[in-house]
Amino acid sequence: MFNYLRKRFTSHIRERSRRRARLVSKDGRCNIEFGNVGQSRFVFLIDIWTTILDLRWRYKMTIFISAFLGSWFLFGLLWYIVAYIHQDLPEFNPSINHTPCVDNINGLTSAFLFSLETQVTIGYGFRCVTEQCATAIFLLIFQSILGVIINSFMCGAILAKISRSKNRAKTITFSKNAVISKRGGKLCLLIRVANLRKSLLIGSHIYGKLLKTTITPEGETIILDQVNIEFIVDAGNENLFFISPLTIYHIIDKNSPFFHMAAETILQQDFELVVFLDGTVEATSATCQVRTSYIPEEVLWGYRFAPIVSKTKEGKYRVDFQNFSKTVAVETPHCAFCLYNEKEAKAKEKKGYDNPGFVLAEAGETSDTKM
Repeated sequence: MFNYLRKRFTSHIRERSRRRARLVSKDGRCNIEFGNVGQSRFVFLIDIWTTILDLRWRYKMTIFISAFLGSWFLFGLLWYIVAYIHQDLPEFNPSINHTPCVDNINGLTSAFLFSLETQVTIGYGFRCVTEQCATAIFLLIFQSILGVIINSFMCGAILAKISRSKNRAKTITFSKNAVISKRGGKLCLLIRVANLRKSLLIGSHIYGKLLKTTITPEGETIILDQVNIEFIVDAGNENLFFISPLTIYHIIDKNSPFFHMAAETILQQDFELVVFLDGTVEATSATCQVRTSYIPEEVLWGYRFAPIVSKTKEGKYRVDFQNFSKTVAVETPHCAFCLYNEKEAKAKEKKGYDNPGFVLAEAGETSDTKM
């Protein structure tokens, strides 16, 4: 009993580790890590705009708040230094006829408030710059220009982060499993994809990549070798009318990497099928990409997808997403090679090229002759 439980536990851990070893997760995130990048990290600082956009919200908001607070405090300190050099502070006991560079700056706190009011253009009217100091006028101009730059950059980054088409991609979903069955007399790999919004994706294009480890004739081992997988949609691959769920399929012919796989051996294969959907968002005209992946355990041989679209009595078309990933077992050849051999054999029988029932019989020789 103990040995049985240990074997089950070991197989479960092995299965879980194999399921986790995938480049692209089901929700499209890439599982890859870069090591020993070195000085190339400074490239991210050069492309600061993309770096800011790719940051997570907590880091982005931290930079957003720190940029404004830091600039307010820095210029507040500069205003305090100007007031200190010009001896405008109360501790210098300025005379009644003394004209300060900035009215009503009594310390570091009031200098910070003046910096805040200047950069965000609040303008309370209690503190203001006088014409006494050219340094103060130059500092006012410099802070105003720099404040506009900071506002434009940070607010633009927040707006660009919100309006990224990455969020639109979350409303495109793929079926949990891929299935292999006959379609149109051919053995096909089928995947179902759906658009959860009524707004369309313009110019949609679907394609796939098969990732596997291969060994070249020269003995070189290539990890994550990519093989193109062509998917077909009955309505056409370009400019899809993507208003209802579509079933895309890949024909398993002699040029397909799935041709030499069978129902008994597909689970023993080591591959990952990554499916991509590219399109343009109708509302914003921004391009987006949706992707997912399937490992051998998620490819069901001998199944097809259950119907999902029906017509109501009111004449409307209803999509039942409860059956979106539901599959139904169907009769399917256990390998593509057998299906094509069967078709070739039937074609030869129809043409009469071969007659397995024909037996060549030799006539026996006789010495008797009749006149």
